[in-house]
Amino acid sequence: MRIALLQCQPGGPDLADGLARLDAAASRAAAAGADLLVTPEMFLTGYAIGRETAARLAEPADGPAAQEADAIARRHGVALLYGWPERDGDAVYNSVRLLDAEGATLAVYRKTHLFGDVDRAQFRAGDALSAVVELGGLKVGLAICYDIEFPEVARALAVAGAEAILVPTANMAPFESVAARLVPARAEENTVFVAYANYVGREADFGYCGLSCVCAPDGTDLARAGTGETLLVADLDR
Repeated sequence: MRIALLQCQPGGPDLADGLARLDAAASRAAAAGADLLVTPEMFLTGYAIGRETAARLAEPADGPAAQEADAIARRHGVALLYGWPERDGDAVYNSVRLLDAEGATLAVYRKTHLFGDVDRAQFRAGDALSAVVELGGLKVGLAICYDIEFPEVARALAVAGAEAILVPTANMAPFESVAARLVPARAEENTVFVAYANYVGREADFGYCGLSCVCAPDGTDLARAGTGETLLVADLDR
């Protein structure tokens, strides 16, 4: 399976703009021959947008933005993993949704490990780890940013059968060591692929550090970005 990781500047708090950016990125990924596009954390709205904005933009997992994402997947023939603020009743979660190239939902995951005040002010923590689902002949699990820094998360997904862990993230300086050391370690210690898609540039008080990567099950890099915008492509081959 060929995957593409989008490393980009965060967008503004606007769902329509986020969907347009997703459409453009899906077109690029399809042109690169990718089967799956992985975008950074909270891609449709930006990450550090504040409690009120996150609540205002929050939609359910089958809401209008999801329906447009389905159409984007079908239009470009590529599976998508994107994040957005998910509303469920009065609760708002930091969520990601994985859909196949036909626009069918494979998994929705709510971030379980909230990072500092920025996450806790905006979101409720999810209460379950990701399901492990099949995509492109591989069994995949999902994590979001801070989740992958806890070895138990990757281990639980691997024990559940995951062969690849997909990680949308919004990691900022001075935490470059996560991409440099922890992500390769999670891959090697569990013998799984790990794909980690990050932002670059600034948002609110944060300077995002890039370094998106795809690590093989032996911990080596299949692909690694620097600190600029790019579309990173790698083949996951057993």
